[in-house]
Amino acid sequence: MSCDPTLQLVIKMWALMSLLLVGIARAAIPNSMSRGMPSVPKIPVPERLFTSPNGTILPNITHTYYFDQLRDHNNINLGTFKQRYWMDWEFYEPGGPIILNTPGEVNADGYQGYVTNDTINGLIAQQQKGAAILIEHRFFGFSNPYDNLTSQSLALLTVQQAIDDLVYFATTVNLPMSGGDAVKPSQAPWILVGGSYGGALTSYTMVNKPGIFWAGYLSSATVETTIDFYEYFTPVREHMPQNCSSDIQAVIAYLDGMYAAKDTAGIKTLQETFGLGDLDHVADFATALEYNLWDWQDLDPSTGPNSMFYEFCDALEVKDGVNAGPEGWGVDHAIRSWGNFWNTTYYRYNCHDKDVQTCLGTFDPTAIYFTNITVNNANRSWLWMVCNQIGFYQTGPPEGQPAIVSRILQPSYGERQCVNMFPEAFVYPPQPATAETNAMYAGWNVNVPRLFFANGLRDPWRGGTVSADGLNKPNTTSMPIYMSDGFHCSDMLSYDNGIDPTIAVVQEAALRYMKEWLAEWKPGNS
Repeated sequence: MSCDPTLQLVIKMWALMSLLLVGIARAAIPNSMSRGMPSVPKIPVPERLFTSPNGTILPNITHTYYFDQLRDHNNINLGTFKQRYWMDWEFYEPGGPIILNTPGEVNADGYQGYVTNDTINGLIAQQQKGAAILIEHRFFGFSNPYDNLTSQSLALLTVQQAIDDLVYFATTVNLPMSGGDAVKPSQAPWILVGGSYGGALTSYTMVNKPGIFWAGYLSSATVETTIDFYEYFTPVREHMPQNCSSDIQAVIAYLDGMYAAKDTAGIKTLQETFGLGDLDHVADFATALEYNLWDWQDLDPSTGPNSMFYEFCDALEVKDGVNAGPEGWGVDHAIRSWGNFWNTTYYRYNCHDKDVQTCLGTFDPTAIYFTNITVNNANRSWLWMVCNQIGFYQTGPPEGQPAIVSRILQPSYGERQCVNMFPEAFVYPPQPATAETNAMYAGWNVNVPRLFFANGLRDPWRGGTVSADGLNKPNTTSMPIYMSDGFHCSDMLSYDNGIDPTIAVVQEAALRYMKEWLAEWKPGNS
């Protein structure tokens, strides 16, 4: 429901003050933990007039609504907090479905395009004469049970609480459209849509709370959590230009060889070539080299050669106008050209005017990055989930496998940061309870009717999805599994289907299944 004007003013003032505080803090904190997060791509918010089928002008999709969400679903006496959501009912006709989506571990403001037919959410709504909702995840953006992100407050940030949020919203909300008080799951079919972690949450919800959501669409859903997720870089290595991969492997082998030989002087020289000589720990330097590979996650089928990832590969592989062969130019040239790219382009791209330690260092527990407890800090909230239940530390591969990431990087590198970030919660580096998460919410073993899985061949998160290499999970009419040639969550975006025909196939199949499944729904089914 929308809150009264006075309360809206209070919330907006609180949000503004928090933004100012976070802005000040983030001017001097590293951004490494925000790289490689399993998040959905951000798309432009359409600037157009929205009207209902009868011609009524609707509120702009950027209009924020507030829902009284329970702080703790295990203790209702703790009261409620204001959970933000956005909505588009331009296609809605009575009897149509309600499509609910959370963008997951981000501030949801700016993701309102996900309620329009620029995305699969809106395409379903358009086809089925439904309404689309975007809801902000608890402890992200300005949907916070408490006005801080201390360990004590974050104790209420769990997968189960997030599941219960979606269920409580669906079963109790009175939506702002006409008839919006009579579209509970027993009165109208609800479809849960999610991408990446939000896709995993869709699966977890339908496993844990069956009978609420009639159907689900899951894009790049990372359903199987793990601690050591070295597989993240496998699709990157397999699908990036081979010459670029060869030269990166040569540099990583050179670094790891010096580390094994305890050649600290050689490592220092290598760091200085990249302009990163002031980093005190080689693990932070090895992580900095991951940054170039994390840029792969920003690609989609519409991305051209001017993307940062391909600029990086061109810097390594184009010499005097000549492109290297598949074996690359070799380690000496790769070190010089990679280092030059950092010095001339990439450092400023990532760090702006911050010094090296402030931007890339992770060993100082007093750094504001670790001590900032203001809300709207996605890095902190997400790391809490990573440390406790999710894992997915992106590491170097086992010996014997090609490595484009240093084997210096092991889960302990991330687990140590859990102690730095949350010393009140962790005395020793914790191991995330990924086995318990998978057991409780089924992981790869999910078997729920009317779940549509969509994955991308070139998605670095594919190893956590039901399309992981070697899994061979059956594709059935009850639980279809489709894979395009796309990247991370490419199939969520409708404009990608005109660029990549394999994405069009996935989206057309999803719309066909949704039409069939919704035809089977009857009042009282959910």
